[in-house]
Amino acid sequence: MSEGHVAFEYEAGNVSPETLATLGEGHIAYVKQIRSEDVPDLFPQAPRIAPGLKLFALHSADGTPIMLTDSREAAVANAWSNELQAVSVH
Repeated sequence: MSEGHVAFEYEAGNVSPETLATLGEGHIAYVKQIRSEDVPDLFPQAPRIAPGLKLFALHSADGTPIMLTDSREAAVANAWSNELQAVSVH
């Protein structure tokens, strides 16, 4: 297996939800496309944003929101600058 890739085989009942939640912690972040209408729930401190915009959120492996941007490339760059491997979530 090459560096930067994680292989994990999940067999029902063998891994607790808590263990799954900590996989990749401190090493992996994920980029998720969101709508501007979702911003208040994820980033309550963010200013109001016009509805109907396509945005990208960077989250830590445990789901904690890290940053919000208008481009996937900026989210990935932020992950790299923080020494996190970025993955996409659809």
